[in-house]
Amino acid sequence: MAESLPLEMVTYILSFLPLSDQKEASLVSRAWYCAAQNALREASVQYNIPVSSASLPVIKSLGLRGVTCISLTNLDGSPASLQVLRSVTHHLGPHLQSLCLGGGSPTEASFVALILGCPALRILDLSGCNSLFTSGMLLAQPEMAQQVQQALSGLRELNLASLRDLADLSFNRLSSCAPCLERLSLAYCHLTFQLGPAWGSTDPQDSSPSQLSFRNLLQFLKERAGRLHTLDLSGTGLPPEALRALGQVAGLQLQELSLHSCRDLSTEAVAALCHQQPGLTSLDLSGCSELADGAVLAVSRGLRHLRHLRLRKLQRLTDAGCSALGGLRELQCLDMAECCLVRGRELAQSLGSVCGPPPPLASLSLAYCSSLKDASVLSLIPALSPRLRVLDLSSCVALTNQTLQAICTYLTHLSVLRLAWCRELGDWGLLGLGEPIKAPLQEPQVLRFPQLRQLSLSLLPALTDKALVAVAKGCPSLERLALSHCSLLSDHGWAQAASFWPRLQHLNLSSCSQLTEQTLDSIGQACRQLRMVDVAMCPGISIASVRRFQARLPEVTCIQSRFVGGADLTLTL
Repeated sequence: MAESLPLEMVTYILSFLPLSDQKEASLVSRAWYCAAQNALREASVQYNIPVSSASLPVIKSLGLRGVTCISLTNLDGSPASLQVLRSVTHHLGPHLQSLCLGGGSPTEASFVALILGCPALRILDLSGCNSLFTSGMLLAQPEMAQQVQQALSGLRELNLASLRDLADLSFNRLSSCAPCLERLSLAYCHLTFQLGPAWGSTDPQDSSPSQLSFRNLLQFLKERAGRLHTLDLSGTGLPPEALRALGQVAGLQLQELSLHSCRDLSTEAVAALCHQQPGLTSLDLSGCSELADGAVLAVSRGLRHLRHLRLRKLQRLTDAGCSALGGLRELQCLDMAECCLVRGRELAQSLGSVCGPPPPLASLSLAYCSSLKDASVLSLIPALSPRLRVLDLSSCVALTNQTLQAICTYLTHLSVLRLAWCRELGDWGLLGLGEPIKAPLQEPQVLRFPQLRQLSLSLLPALTDKALVAVAKGCPSLERLALSHCSLLSDHGWAQAASFWPRLQHLNLSSCSQLTEQTLDSIGQACRQLRMVDVAMCPGISIASVRRFQARLPEVTCIQSRFVGGADLTLTL
């Protein structure tokens, strides 16, 4: 039956599956393999390619499969790097749409040659590639700049984050080669701010060869206002006056804006931004330490189409600032991690009091909110959208098994759950047995999350083998599991649990003091898709046993460390 389906139909069906399931489906037949490859291309899966001569056959194979999205790691000016770049240009260049060179050190000549061989690029990531901008001469020759402009005529996204030597002249040369740019990141670049009426000057002679100025950036925004819709200025020290000037650029209609760690921003400046840019759908104010409740209230009331809101590390934010979040009817992602004064009461009331269905939240992080209590979470969980897939309550140290039972009852469709260092959690919360509940929501539920892909239960001192086996039976789709510092887990528990996790790829067992080589044997036999296992500081697992494990499974990266002579010796094998 499956073989009779058209390739296009199988491709469409597979596109709904997670990446790991697509890989499994590709093993069914030749036709399904081709369909899975088509689905991966349509999903723009990024392939990470280490720069070495060993990668040359891989690059050729990826070219034959029509891969369009790659990242090159460890790139420098060595002969091996030049050989890899030539291979990428030849085999992948004509159809490559996304290229990441982040953190690499390519030469200017090799970079230009690579770009000229990739005429279909839509996304270019040069974050941390300081070698390209140190001389200040990149694209200084008009003839070369004209050729690069032809190659980058379709570029839509440019990442220039963390470039310490980026200056006005080099930025202007490169950005002028991408006339269709829609998304720009200058995160953690050193922007200079000269306050006053000179901002936005149109005189080309004002462009600095040694500094990246906000005045020059503002002029760029004025010229590209009709097309640019996404901007990342995180970590640039943007002052309130600059944010106001940015928001009022004529014709600028931002959809996404990231201001992470712009610590000088004021509540008044954020309120003005909400009035000037009401079409924002994504806003990151994490780490803007001067912001308080008024800023979040302004966002909640002024940005009605917001879908992604990140408020991590707002130490002044209290429950009062959360009172209007329920009015964001399109909100899909909310990050309030490390907001230590938030107790969750107003957030629960805000989401629960909305007429009609709640906001379609798919991701919620309240990690490190140390004031969060069971009562607030118990009232919040039923109000969450059934679309919720990611929940992070890590280090919410006051939460107990009652919260875990509510999660097991209402949020069974989660794909990511993080409960690390919720130290009051124990076996009965996972098993639905034992400790009585004063006011149960319904009958205790055994932990069952058939769609869960990632789970963190690290630093739970009361977690035992019995709970481990229950998790294994209830979460058979796990791909990433963190159980570090769970000192009660033993080889016996893993002997029973490992067989339930055939899809497991990343496993952290560091500082599990009772485990021995027997656990490695159980994992190696059952978890055939494993790619990384961390057994650092496990005194019962020797370096010799780790070497034997990797000899059997060479594709697995193993991390082992122990104290030797008072020093921490860490090996990655």
